[in-house]
Amino acid sequence: MAVLPLLGILLFFLIGSPKLPQRRREKQQDMDRLIEEAARAVGPVRPGEDAPAWFPSVSALVDRVGAMPLLQDNDARMVMGFDEQLRTLVQAIDSAERYVHSEFYITIRDTTTEPFFDALRRAVERGVTVRLLLDHMGTRPYPGYRKTLKALTAMGVQWHLMLPVQPLKGRWQRPDLRNHRKLLVADGDVGFVGSLNMIDPSYDKRGNKRRGLQWVDELCEVHGPVVHEIDALFVTDWFCETDELLDSSREQASDEQRGGTLLAQVAPSGPAYDQENNLALFNSLLYHAERRISITSPYFVPEQSLLGAITTAARRGVDVELFVGEIGDQFMVFHAQHSYYSELLSAGVKIYLYPAPHILHSKHVSVDDQVAVIGSSNMDIRSFQLDLEVMLMVCGRTFVDQVKAVEDEYRRLSKPLQLVDWERRGFWRSVIDNVMRLTSAVQ
Repeated sequence: MAVLPLLGILLFFLIGSPKLPQRRREKQQDMDRLIEEAARAVGPVRPGEDAPAWFPSVSALVDRVGAMPLLQDNDARMVMGFDEQLRTLVQAIDSAERYVHSEFYITIRDTTTEPFFDALRRAVERGVTVRLLLDHMGTRPYPGYRKTLKALTAMGVQWHLMLPVQPLKGRWQRPDLRNHRKLLVADGDVGFVGSLNMIDPSYDKRGNKRRGLQWVDELCEVHGPVVHEIDALFVTDWFCETDELLDSSREQASDEQRGGTLLAQVAPSGPAYDQENNLALFNSLLYHAERRISITSPYFVPEQSLLGAITTAARRGVDVELFVGEIGDQFMVFHAQHSYYSELLSAGVKIYLYPAPHILHSKHVSVDDQVAVIGSSNMDIRSFQLDLEVMLMVCGRTFVDQVKAVEDEYRRLSKPLQLVDWERRGFWRSVIDNVMRLTSAVQ
């Protein structure tokens, strides 16, 4: 019994605080101030023809908690399918003349991703500065981790680990805090966000390949002023890991990509912020929705306010649908997720199961026909509290129609889940689901 207090102190040291160390949060605040100062030079945003009356209040929320203002004159498009996504990223890198900023939660050089690394090498050889960030604990478990780092060094890529857990080197924070962002910027002219990790779609696991598992992801390509916000997020993460403050892309970027019609805004979140930014964004969108809500989330473990926002929307007559995978790769999360299905279905939410052997890994929300957010954040407690995430909010029918086309394809492939069938799943499966729900805060 005497050791219990010591055990409690040790556990608190390891996982007691969901925030990053004070010094890291101070760096985030310093960068927020710089971003806010730069934002003052941006003129007032014209309300778009497609913008609903409630959109300015949601945009103001994102600006206030994440320091990224709403910007106009942007273009965006959805890029679907791993081969096309890889080809598009390689093309952007090959077109770069000044710099490439790459940041992926998982970055592994393998047979499939070799073209990406070849493009980085070619960029360095022609004098382009290539910087790359990868999450330490996110990437380390995968085959080829050390070979990837050696290859990057040999190429001349400037790379750093994000949130490394290296106590012998004095680098330490709560070990389950992760930088889960996925983004790439070339020259400040083109940017990418989404759910894609830079690894083979099987995640290079022998068991996954044996089962034929393939991850399905989304990538969004953007042009226009909002690219500088994506780059500012990379610059922030680079500064937090290296203490090196890079020049803003805005100072060197061309204006060739202006002229789009979309309003766009970067929504960062994570344990470096005082609030759960992404949760606030999701809740605001759900409560403002008037006609339809479509949610795609591979790891769906909502906390109570989000669950209430979804079920309330369905009960007040909004058409709400949720796309999740028929199978999952995380046992505890997958079963915790199942514990919410009965309540969602009873409220009128339509649930679609994306078929095996694919793992649906895409993450987006679209509201009515006017607003969509896409990026790295799941709808679970980990993404709300423990992971650094990035979402891109876009207002404009031309882009939302593309997102809706993706949803139409998901719906065509998926199987609708019926409440009567779900409640027949068996007593012990229900017990496992509910037990895993109790552990959701530490998954």
